[in-house]
Amino acid sequence: MDVASCEPDAFEAVFMADERFHSEGYKEGYADGSHAGVIEGRQYGALRGANIGSEIGCYLGFALTWQHLLHKCTDEKHSKKIRVLESLIGMIKKFPFRDPTYDKLQEDLEKIRGKFKQVCSLLNIPSDLRISTERSALTF
Repeated sequence: MDVASCEPDAFEAVFMADERFHSEGYKEGYADGSHAGVIEGRQYGALRGANIGSEIGCYLGFALTWQHLLHKCTDEKHSKKIRVLESLIGMIKKFPFRDPTYDKLQEDLEKIRGKFKQVCSLLNIPSDLRISTERSALTF
């Protein structure tokens, strides 16, 4: 009897195979999914970061150009426009481009967008920048 109790039960091995294979499959699938998720997340983050950088770069170029154009005019009505442009430029220069973990990134981005719309309103320029070609469109 002792010999029979030491031998593994063939039915138990077959019965437990389903659970064992399920567990192994789960572990392999989880590892593969985690790896694929990191790759996909990195690609999405790079694309989203490039879009934000392009948007803010456009705002900065716009503001610097108008600042240069308005500095030539010395009348009183352009002083408010220049102050708002300088405020927008200051906000952009303080924006944390190199810190993706910055907790107020979206909030600061929305403030910059709002300031840009304010500048456009003061300059009587439509704020929806659309540069369209056959293949691509730049919209904010």
